[in-house]
Amino acid sequence: MNKNFVITIGREFGSGGHEIACKVAQKLGIKVYDKEFIGMIAKNSGMSEEILREIDETATNSFLYALSSGAFSGAQMLTSRSVTLPITDKAYINCSNIIKDIADKESCVIVGRCANSILKDRDNVLSVFVYADLKQRIKRISEGKGISYEEAETLIKKTDKKRANYHNYYADTRWGARTAYDLCINSKIGTETASEMIVTAVSALQK
Repeated sequence: MNKNFVITIGREFGSGGHEIACKVAQKLGIKVYDKEFIGMIAKNSGMSEEILREIDETATNSFLYALSSGAFSGAQMLTSRSVTLPITDKAYINCSNIIKDIADKESCVIVGRCANSILKDRDNVLSVFVYADLKQRIKRISEGKGISYEEAETLIKKTDKKRANYHNYYADTRWGARTAYDLCINSKIGTETASEMIVTAVSALQK
């Protein structure tokens, strides 16, 4: 690649977003960051990796309540020294700083974690959202995890809700809304074709 470039990938659970991210990274010869953030946040903050895994991409209820009550604005909640930040917010702030630092230093693919919003003011970022029909996602998760279709559907709905709550709370856009991304891809075309589309889009934007 001719210059530093970052691809952010938001994804519905079971859509193959992580697999697509890995294929894009492999094609471009760059790193992909996903669960790696847990160890990086732990190293930066001293937080437990076990706890960070449990709260990964989770918004805090206490903040949501405070915001809904009108006590603070989102920005005030994250900057006020008079407020003791819950661990979820500390984790988000740490992750946000790490994402910015990585984007400054290298080309990469970043999965989830509001990266499209965190890096929205940079012109060297391509933001992507990967989605798929629910039946397709149920099949993928059921076969991949060896669970029933019913269990897979429950897990998908729970995970999507968690990711949406996280994004909608910390970001200034709605999770999955087409206006929040440069490119939205239905993975029914296959993860290989989807990854090729993203690589082509990166090349076009670099010209």
